Amino acid sequence: MSEEGFEMQYIKEAFDANWISPLGANVDAFEKELAEKVGAKSATALSSGTAAIHMTLKAAGVGKGDIVFCQSLTFSATANPIIYENAIPVFIDSDEDTWNMDPRALEEAFQKYYNVKAVLVVHLFGIPAKMDEIMNLCNKYNVPLIEDAAESLGSYYKGKHTGTIGDFGVFSFNGNKIITTSGGGMLVSNNKEKIAKVKFWASQSKEKERFYHHKELGYNYRMSNIVAGIGRGQLKVLDKRVKKKKYIFDFYKKHLQHLEDIKFMPINKWNDSNCWLSCVTLHGKIRPIHVIEALEKENIESRHIWKPMHMQPLYKDFDYVGKDVSEKLFENGICLPSDTKMTDQDLQRVVETLLKLWGVSE
Repeated sequence: MSEEGFEMQYIKEAFDANWISPLGANVDAFEKELAEKVGAKSATALSSGTAAIHMTLKAAGVGKGDIVFCQSLTFSATANPIIYENAIPVFIDSDEDTWNMDPRALEEAFQKYYNVKAVLVVHLFGIPAKMDEIMNLCNKYNVPLIEDAAESLGSYYKGKHTGTIGDFGVFSFNGNKIITTSGGGMLVSNNKEKIAKVKFWASQSKEKERFYHHKELGYNYRMSNIVAGIGRGQLKVLDKRVKKKKYIFDFYKKHLQHLEDIKFMPINKWNDSNCWLSCVTLHGKIRPIHVIEALEKENIESRHIWKPMHMQPLYKDFDYVGKDVSEKLFENGICLPSDTKMTDQDLQRVVETLLKLWGVSE
């Protein structure tokens, strides 16, 4: 059997065993296989990446009134679980080198706040953050580091998988991720006791009794055996997907980098990005909305990069530490079409549309 098509095999096995609901052989195997793939000691498969972040914050001891430092330039799913736990987010600016949490702003935040329970860093668009500097600060202040690696499965920081450098790592298998289970997430950690506790909470905190017995608040967060089967099949093509994502990024860069006032997302020598999305910033008369509208006319979708959390109405009353890097990235940034099913002809259509918008040829 080829590396593609395993999803249906694992799903069939689940149906044949009449084991559809949460837990089952696929769940156990998916946890083991992903942990081995990224080099983590333990993992638990959950219903979403958001659920994984929620459980991670709980495992880190975050509760009512606690401070959590959170990267501002991210999707809301990173920040929302902080509110689930009635904690207080403090948003941290990005640096231009990685588009991720700025260690200088993080240090400033640590000097300002003392009741900090966790730091939530994001590897945005698959670009690894400056983990050495961030880890050093977390160790200095004895605060757990959580990696939101939802977009960076298959990315490496100095030879190590993102999501395995801090105390906890979170992956997402939403429909738009590099591999998908249609919906789902995974929490990884070298702390096996914490992972076991999360599994307990995520399974409605059912005690080991002959009857249903509960001492703690539980959650319905476990991944189903069917979804996990899809994940097992998808994991087999992760390396192939990463290779295609990098090809797409290189294609765009080769054909577009000569355009005036365009700058591609940072790819640093010390990291290896999965290039989940190919993103650029624009610094001239042509603005992101012009690109979006030009591509829309060709029935091609593109998007602004994430709007920072501190700019969101929901979070406007929470503190923000930094300058204006994340704001400028939002104002100038755009995500180009990056689906792994895109052919060279599809990519060329995007390129030609942008060249026409700039009024130039290759």
